[in-house]
Amino acid sequence: MVKKISKIPFTETPEQAEALAKAIADANGDKNRLMTVMQEAQGIYGYLPYEVQIRIAEGLDVPVEKIYGVATFYAQFALSPKGKYNISVCLGTACYVKGSQSVLDEIVKELGIEPGECTLDAKFSLEACRCVGACGLAPVMTVNEDVYGKLTPDMVKGILAKYE
Repeated sequence: MVKKISKIPFTETPEQAEALAKAIADANGDKNRLMTVMQEAQGIYGYLPYEVQIRIAEGLDVPVEKIYGVATFYAQFALSPKGKYNISVCLGTACYVKGSQSVLDEIVKELGIEPGECTLDAKFSLEACRCVGACGLAPVMTVNEDVYGKLTPDMVKGILAKYE
């Protein structure tokens, strides 16, 4: 799966910048601590913006391409921020067979974003996942902790309206 880079402009607080600088300094130039620093950075920002990847690269003297490679290889890292409401549509076998792709397509149409992206107002982010463990309710999507099952595409607009 290709991870998307955010269309939302990068902003940070002085506290975030300071916390990142400390995480990089604590690594003491040890390139073997790359994953740890990346995890700490994601904890600070909620994702790994390109600007942060550059600072990590410079601080640990590793190519930014290596950081991008690690970030896109491991599912724990995100290259775009999460919205206030994170939508996850199950594309596992049971859900897919029962029409989850058409549900996902309807969400894409309604929100104007693709999986891995966040709306410009940071209200919604969208992910496609492999299983949420609710196969008996297929097709399933979650919005944060709320689970919606036995979905059809015509139900999407009403569900999204609950979070407007």
